[in-house]
Amino acid sequence: MRVLILGGTREARELAHNASGERGFEIVSSLAGRVRAPLLPEGEVRVGGFGGAEGLRDWLVADDVAAMVDATHPFAAGISANAAAAARAASVPLVHLRRPRWVQQARDRWVRVPDLAAAARETAALGARVFLTIGRQGVGAFAGLDDQWFLIRAIDPPEGALPPRHELLLARGPFAVEDESRLLAEYRIDLLVTKDSGGDQTEAKLAAARAAGIPVVVVDRPPLPEGARIVESAGQALDWLRETRLRREGSDRLE
Repeated sequence: MRVLILGGTREARELAHNASGERGFEIVSSLAGRVRAPLLPEGEVRVGGFGGAEGLRDWLVADDVAAMVDATHPFAAGISANAAAAARAASVPLVHLRRPRWVQQARDRWVRVPDLAAAARETAALGARVFLTIGRQGVGAFAGLDDQWFLIRAIDPPEGALPPRHELLLARGPFAVEDESRLLAEYRIDLLVTKDSGGDQTEAKLAAARAAGIPVVVVDRPPLPEGARIVESAGQALDWLRETRLRREGSDRLE
């Protein structure tokens, strides 16, 4: 059974590794190509877009894809919407793999906001020295903040407008709590801004902020398409693929 994994996350790589080693699956992983040196999953890999929902639908049909897993970043709303539309049009089963959201703990000083524009407004009111950890996309939402100084951490340099007072730190997780605490102290950070990406790769910054008593602006995830089927781990996604394969084999026998 040919399976397309829309990837780029650790969960996508884990799923590709486990499914590729199991008889009965032919795995193709697709990366958007937005990171210069991505960590490649096991098996066949394609890089680049499909040309929207219609292009993805055509690719699913042409490549005889029997199931699709959207294991993209929780904030890749456009890709997830295209995946849902393409899956419906091509009659291909789809599941969205999303790691659980972070859970606020005692002593956390979180301010949840719906989007980056709201995060920028809260930042203007709450902080003077800001640790901005939203990736390289969306940094422009903070470009108009002249009074704040920003430490901007991303894997690749952001494109477009940046805040006038900033320092860029290029790094890839996972990060340790001790290192994050040292970073907050060294740069005298008084506000952390992050997306609710979930997972343990970058969760250490939340623990460091908690220990330091620093407020955190947390951008909520965009909603998944209506009616989306969701699993929360690579293991659950693999179970779903097995069930889908069994249904497919049963249908083939009936025919």
